[in-house]
Amino acid sequence: MKKTERLVIRRFPARPTMEGAGVRLKRVLGYPERELIDPFLLFDHFGSKDPEDYVAGFPWHPHRGIETVTYMLEGRTEHGDSLGNRGVIGPGDVQWMTAGGGIIHQEMPLVSPGGLRGFQLWVNLPKSAKMMDPRYRDVQSCDIPVAETPEARVRVVAGSYAGLRGPVRDVVVEPLYLDVTLGDGGRFELDTPQGHTFLAYLFEGRAFFGSAPAEMEAEIGLLFGDGGAFTARAGDGGARFILFGGRPLGEPIAWRGPIVMNTREELDQAFRELRDGTFIR
Repeated sequence: MKKTERLVIRRFPARPTMEGAGVRLKRVLGYPERELIDPFLLFDHFGSKDPEDYVAGFPWHPHRGIETVTYMLEGRTEHGDSLGNRGVIGPGDVQWMTAGGGIIHQEMPLVSPGGLRGFQLWVNLPKSAKMMDPRYRDVQSCDIPVAETPEARVRVVAGSYAGLRGPVRDVVVEPLYLDVTLGDGGRFELDTPQGHTFLAYLFEGRAFFGSAPAEMEAEIGLLFGDGGAFTARAGDGGARFILFGGRPLGEPIAWRGPIVMNTREELDQAFRELRDGTFIR
């Protein structure tokens, strides 16, 4: 029986913005899209060869109620948190953080001759896990499995593909996160679970998604309708995109800055604890 094809139903051009202490980046998904992209909340594309665009970084700030997955392509970033973790992630590395009931951390890019480039994805936590113990993990590039075919090269950051399982595990919504590189005219196909939310971010080259005749250009986010079969074909010169999907939570979202809860009362409590110095448990 032929599976229903996933078709592009929304497009999200990357929007220039500034975050942290003055980091210029491109926001693909965020607060306005929150109801459409459940269980995801935010997807940022950061990158520049000019240190002035990124060196100010993201000094100490709190999070509660979410998980973040940072994926580096180029450059290096120092990080630290209130759990005592310290480290540096570099090209191809992943930083995975579960804020849970509360964490304070910082991410400070280091000046690099090749500049800085990568992505950060925010994943929502269900009400039952909002106040879980925070945790933090770095994944080295060499630990991320790669599946290669004559047409595609796929890094499996989270979830499974072609019998390979990504090292980012135990994220509560069990997401799939793939970095897909296609050669000139190369094809990629994937069977996806129905009912899950699936998005892609095309950041290099041009590509066709599904049976749509329109060729997509780089720096655009795409939301796909429900179905089972996901397909992509690169245009002339090849393409590279991030594909991510997960099980929707279907819960209320109360979001203010770096904290995402289910109700306004829970948000007020979180910010009250920040003022009172009782945020970290």
